[in-house]
This record gives sequence, C-alpha cells and structure tokens, in this order.
Amino acid sequence: MTAQATYEFKAEIKQLLDILVHSLYTEREIFLRELVSNASDALDKLRIVTASQGGEGAESDDEAPLEIRIEADKDKKLLTISDNGIGMTEAELVENIGTIAHSGSSSFLKALKESGGPNGQNADGIIGRFGVGFYSVYMVAQSVKITTRSYRPDAMPVEWISDGQGSYTIRELTPGNGADESAAIPRGTRIEISLKDEFVAEFTELDDLRMVIRKHSNFIGFPILVSGERANTVPALWREPKFQITKEQYKEFYSFLTYDHEEPMDTLHLSVDAPVQFNALCFIPKKTKDFMGFDREDWGLDLYVRRVLIQRQNKDLIPQHLMFVRGVVDTEDLPLNISRETLQDNLLIRKINTTLAKQVLSHLEKMAEDKDKYAEFWREHSRVFKAGYMDFANREAFAGLLRFNSSSCETADELVSFDEYISRAKLDQKKIYFAFGPSREALKLNPHLEIFRKKGVEVLYLFEPIDEFVMDALRKHKDFDLTPAELAKPEDLASLPDVDADSTDTETQAAPEKPALDALFERFKAILGDGVTEVRASARLTGSPCCLVNPDGHTTSSMDKIMRHMSHDTSVPKKVMELNPKHELIRNLASLNQADPADPFVEQAAKQLFESALLLEGYLTDPHALVGRVQDLLAKSSGWYTKAK
Repeated sequence: MTAQATYEFKAEIKQLLDILVHSLYTEREIFLRELVSNASDALDKLRIVTASQGGEGAESDDEAPLEIRIEADKDKKLLTISDNGIGMTEAELVENIGTIAHSGSSSFLKALKESGGPNGQNADGIIGRFGVGFYSVYMVAQSVKITTRSYRPDAMPVEWISDGQGSYTIRELTPGNGADESAAIPRGTRIEISLKDEFVAEFTELDDLRMVIRKHSNFIGFPILVSGERANTVPALWREPKFQITKEQYKEFYSFLTYDHEEPMDTLHLSVDAPVQFNALCFIPKKTKDFMGFDREDWGLDLYVRRVLIQRQNKDLIPQHLMFVRGVVDTEDLPLNISRETLQDNLLIRKINTTLAKQVLSHLEKMAEDKDKYAEFWREHSRVFKAGYMDFANREAFAGLLRFNSSSCETADELVSFDEYISRAKLDQKKIYFAFGPSREALKLNPHLEIFRKKGVEVLYLFEPIDEFVMDALRKHKDFDLTPAELAKPEDLASLPDVDADSTDTETQAAPEKPALDALFERFKAILGDGVTEVRASARLTGSPCCLVNPDGHTTSSMDKIMRHMSHDTSVPKKVMELNPKHELIRNLASLNQADPADPFVEQAAKQLFESALLLEGYLTDPHALVGRVQDLLAKSSGWYTKAK
C-alpha cells in the first residue's frame, strides 16, 4: 500500500465507541494502565517469538533493552507511550486496532499453542485478553496517532490516526509517501495522544504520571521510563522463588505496599496450584491498625491479574477476622468484565479466600511454636482475630490459636492455649472452665471462683466481650466442654481433693441449725422481695458470705448484660441469692434473726449484701443507698470497736 486510506471501524457503530469511552471505565487514569499493558504484551510477544525462533526472523537492528517509554509535552498537549516490542504490520494494525473487541493477545496465544511453541509458563506475562483497552484512551484524547513497525525484517512502518469518532486513516510509511525517514523508525509501537484541554494539566505532570504507573502498573516485568526516569522500581516479588529473596527485599516491598517503615512481624509467600492457581505475598504488621475501632474499612488485599492492578484492598480475598494481613494476590485467569476493573464471577475469588484462610492459619500455627513471638502477635491482633469464631470451616485451627490469661498465670501478660489448659486438667475433668471480668483483680474477687481455687482447677480469664461469643460459638474443644465457671455445678467439683487451704475459708466452721438457717432465708426473701427469685444455701462459696446465681443455669451474668445492652434493657435481672452458711457473718445473722425476727440489723445487712453482690456483677446503677448504709455501719462498728479496745 502506498497511499493513505480511510476506514470505518468494523463494528460500524459510533455509539459503541461512545459507550467504551464514557461508560466502561470509572477512572480516567485507567487508559494509561491499558496502554502500558498493551506495550508490555508487545515486549513479551517479542521475547517469546525470539526464543521460539532462536533469534532468527526477527528485526535485530535495535540492540536497546526492552522497555516502555512515556514522554509528556505540556505545551503541545501531547502524551506519548512507546515500546520496542513486536510491533505490527498494516494488516495486524487493521485487525487489532480497527476491529473493536478483537484481542491480538488471544490470537497470538492461540497461534503459539497451535504451533507447539514455548509452554504456557513462558507466555505468563501476556496481559491483554479483551481488545478494548486501547479505546479507553479516548476518554482523554482528541486524537491518537500510532506509528508501528513489525519485528519482521522486511516490514515497513505504518501510521494509524483517528479521533475515535467512527473512522480511522492508515498509511504505510514508505519513501515518497511523506515519510522519507521511514528507515529510521525502529521496531515497536509509538502512541501519540493529543490530549483534550481539560486533561492536559493532569496527564503531562511527570510526578502524576509516575504515581499512576506505580499505582496500576508498578509490577510490569519491563522498565517503564517516565521522561527517562524509571517509575516501576519495585519488582513483583511474589513471582520470584522464595529462596532467592532477601529479608531486605521483603522489607522494601512491604514498605512500598503499606507505607510502614517498620519491618513486618512475619511474611507469608505463597504459590498455590490447586484448587485455584495464584501467587500471594502477605505480611503481618507489627502494629494493628484497629485502634479504638478506627480504620475498620482500611483492609483487604490488592488484587492483580498478570501483574496489573485490578482492585486495591479487595475484601473478598480474605476473611474479615484476618483483616490484619496486608499483601497482594496475583492470578492468571480470573474472569473480569470487559473493562478489567471489576470481577465477573466470584467463584474463583471464594476459592482463593478459602485457600488463603487455611494458609494463614497454618502459618500462625507455626508462629505459635515460638511463644514469645506469638504473644507479640496476640497482643496486637487478637481483637480482630477473635472475630473468626464464625469460621466454622476452620473451627479446629481457629480454636487452637486462641490464647487467654488464666488463674494459673503469674501475670496478666501470660497466655494459655486450650491445649495447655487440657494438659494441666484434673483427672477425669472433661470441662474447660472460664470466667469473664474486667481485670485479673476483679476475677480474684469473684465469689463464683472460690471453689475452683479451693480445688486447684484452672479457670481461663476473659476480659473482652467478644470472648463470650467465642466460647458460646465453639462450645467444645476436642473432648472438653467449654463451661462458664459461674454456671458450673458444685457437685461436679465436689469429688476433687482440696488443694488450697485459704485463710478465708470457713469450711471448718459449723453451719447454723437448719431451722435457724431456713428462718434467715425466709427473712432475706421477705426483705428483698421481687429482687431475688429465691434465697438458698450455697455449696460453691468458701470465703464470701453470698453470691447471685442466674436461675436458668444457662446464661452468664456477662452475656446477660451484653444482650440487655443490645436490646436497651436497663432493668436488673432477678437472680437466686446463695448464702454461705459457714461464713461468720451469715452465722451471726442467723443467730440475731433467731433471737429477734424483727431485728433491724438483719434487714440492713440483707440489703447491703444484695447490693454488694449486684455491684460485683455490674448491675448496681445507683450506689447511693449502699454508700449511706456502709457509712452507717462503719459509724456503729467504730463505736463498738472503741469500747472493745
């Protein structure tokens, strides 16, 4: 061909181009990603063809390294993207660019397969599939000129020009056809974009262009030079063999990804072939981002398809209870919509999610072998991790990774696993006991735990409301039932020998006669009225005079408070009041009541004990009466004490 020719796009519909330009893509900058991806494909195709032909049959007049160049001229309103890749002939240009939705990459891979060329691994870098990415340029372009020369030795350069309005002109640049310099045009493709006025400032600023490249195309396998300076400086480490990567390289990649200048706590580098093929490079940060519940939406893994960013912080790639994990996932054959911006089918994403969850949990199990390192992880990320109590598919692995403080720990920093608890369990003990409280100090004062201290039975300490939901969801670990200490039946512990001769223990004291005790119970019930459902003797108390017990025997006080808070119920639940018959105060009250059934001190003591128990359980909303009563009792007792002295 020696003359210029004008063609209509084969799709013949100007409206289709309008849809591609104005409706398909959500971000204007995406056009640069698409053009860079096309350039990368051209370089990859040249690499593959050269390898398959042994270097024969390819234009070799250019010994320059394979690279992509981006230049901007603000005064001329021009943006240029060029590569020294495989290039195109006139026929290929008409077929690939002149036909909307024709994918030259798909044809190339098909031909490669049919010819028995290099295996699929060598063609992994080929990105393009849909053939419409080029047209995104018209979001910002008034017109586009493509100058290209095929790798074939006898190929002549070709020029393609269009304003995207439904037609294009094309001509072969031969001597005498207005292109005497054609011999100097190198192999590859050059795209010159004449920018619309409103986009000149945005897409001619070099720093902005570099930022777009780093955001969308940073891991393209070839150098991308913006005005001569390489923009994609961080390699796609997830595609490299793990044994070749240094700790410093991981740190550099982590900092690039997260802007965190500290080293990650741990690194997880995966190459998975089944049930779905993907590569992933994930990190566990040293510090949580879940500070006071802020940044709860700032999570997810960056999704790449063949090194090109498709979605930042994709929340479907990993379960929410593993949201502390930062990193990237790259897959080859994820179905996307035609614009490559959104996912077409989530089945593969769900498979990646399932596989990643198992891999992360397995990695945490290995980390847990180092107790100090895992304790560091637990302090930072446990609040998020505990939300995995609904992950029934990984229930056993999740339970094995849980950690708690316990009554056997010396300090609040020590941690205990379910398996460690079981290893210390009493003979024939088939329950793991736990109790909720705001602190270790509060739990030490919990009257429900006195019998456990007496019998030497370990109790796990729960400090956060979510812990209750964790225990309620798990119910069991191995052969052990997870049981609230508050709801434990004293008879289940009665057969165990005593190990704690607590100085406050009143077991050696004689209980009042049954008639006197029954009369005291009746008096307490009459005084407290509907505040309690029943007053009875306790078999669980050893050092405290009384406690409150949930009458249904199934709901703990802490869970009851959570449920009431959620339903905005501020009422005080009615409970059973248990009295310790061998406690000195109860024995004295029984004697006083037997001597005078109307003794006012018994009434005062009953109210004081009841409100003190409510205070310990967090139900007392108005402490004024309790404080006044305490002051009155102190005044009276100080007089008695002074006389006794």
